[in-house]
Amino acid sequence: MSDVIVIKLGSSTLVDERGGLREEVLARRVAEVARLRAEGASPVLVSSGAIACGLGTLGFASRPEALPDLQAASAVGQGALFSRYITEFGRHGVVPGQVLLTSADLEHRASYLNARNTLERLVALGAVPVINENDTTATDELTFGDNDVLAAQVAILLRARLLVLLTDRDGLYAPGADGPVRIDALAADTALDDIALADLPGSGRGRGGIASKLAAVAMATGSGTECVIASGEHDGVIPAAAAGGAVGTRFAASDRSDGAFKMWLRHAKPAQGRVVVDAGAVRALIDKGTSLLPVGVVACDGAFAAGEAVLVVGPDGREVGKGIADLSADEIRTVRGMHSEDALVLLSSGSAEVIHRDRFAPSVR
Repeated sequence: MSDVIVIKLGSSTLVDERGGLREEVLARRVAEVARLRAEGASPVLVSSGAIACGLGTLGFASRPEALPDLQAASAVGQGALFSRYITEFGRHGVVPGQVLLTSADLEHRASYLNARNTLERLVALGAVPVINENDTTATDELTFGDNDVLAAQVAILLRARLLVLLTDRDGLYAPGADGPVRIDALAADTALDDIALADLPGSGRGRGGIASKLAAVAMATGSGTECVIASGEHDGVIPAAAAGGAVGTRFAASDRSDGAFKMWLRHAKPAQGRVVVDAGAVRALIDKGTSLLPVGVVACDGAFAAGEAVLVVGPDGREVGKGIADLSADEIRTVRGMHSEDALVLLSSGSAEVIHRDRFAPSVR
């Protein structure tokens, strides 16, 4: 896939105060996505709005907290939302393909690869994937954060050039002497958590907010994808963002070139426990790229089996990375601090490695 551009439309852009779909806004953004495709790009759309659409149809005056209510609203709203996408893309001779995902689809390597294969094939066949969280069957709380993190994971999955997060505000704003001032661009090494932001009101129609958008930006830029946060109501915003125009806030991408497995491990596979290592092990993992051995392990927290993902933290509590454990939590606790030859006497696996270097992804710094 060439020139992949992931565009995320938030609920605050697509849904009005009464819970109804803003059809004119959706139509204009679809036209811009179709234009990108006609110009040779590979656009992929991540769309919120199903729950918000369903809430209005079912008569909810505000967003409920009960998960069954949210899932019922999604079941009603998803069909109405995608029906509009079929109509609007059809005006431009483009076929949309609906893809519904849950966090479980991405945390398992096989289904993660299947999702990528499906998306790539849709694009190759000339369709534009329209992705949303599968809220009706998700077993955990609806946690993609108004699809911001889902959009970032899709961008990482497809090695996108650009991720455009469209919302109800025209980028990030910093406090200024005469009022909030828009931040036009941020360098790749910017610590996003340390940025001073002006306090701006939100629409209340989405569940994301600026925190989920910054989390998504950190994930995507740390994996080599440039990002833009911009207003979803401005005409021409999608082509302008794709062309490098001065819209919203632009976040430069890092020059990381991690393989697909390590990007999946870092961003999609949830950790089931924590392994604390000494300073020597930190240097061996980060500076030398070696495997983690029992001798470097100080402590092990949690209950997990071999093959699960675990966080690795240093003696100061700072995260070092994430890896796939070759030993269970109980085995690690049994052999921690031991030299490999002594650990092998107690292990039945035939290997004394806690985490193999090929299955370890250092934290993005």
